[in-house]
Amino acid sequence: QVQLVESGGGLVQAGGSLRLSCVASGRTSTAYTMAWFRQAPGKEREFVAGISWMGGNPDYVNSVKGRFTISRDNAKNTVYLQMNGLRPEDTAVYYCAARRGIGALTGPYDYWGQGAQVTVSS
Repeated sequence: QVQLVESGGGLVQAGGSLRLSCVASGRTSTAYTMAWFRQAPGKEREFVAGISWMGGNPDYVNSVKGRFTISRDNAKNTVYLQMNGLRPEDTAVYYCAARRGIGALTGPYDYWGQGAQVTVSS
């Protein structure tokens, strides 16, 4: 079992930046694929970015390419989402997700965090 805890959300003006962090605890000795999803009010949860255990070739949803960067520090059991050039349409609850082993970065995932609110004002 793995527990995920996100932090770093908040309120920012359009064009600003935020960095989300997700710390994993529990059975972290196993290699995990990790990702960020988001869910805006009235919309379904969508994949934002994913990264493999070794960190190579991350994947992003088209709408955040060139603005968001996913990274991880395995020594700290932490995955990050650096968000630059934020837009009002990026407003959502952002969730960290994890899955044991390899596979498609877009999912499915077995473990989820509680979510972090990101609000971008215009």
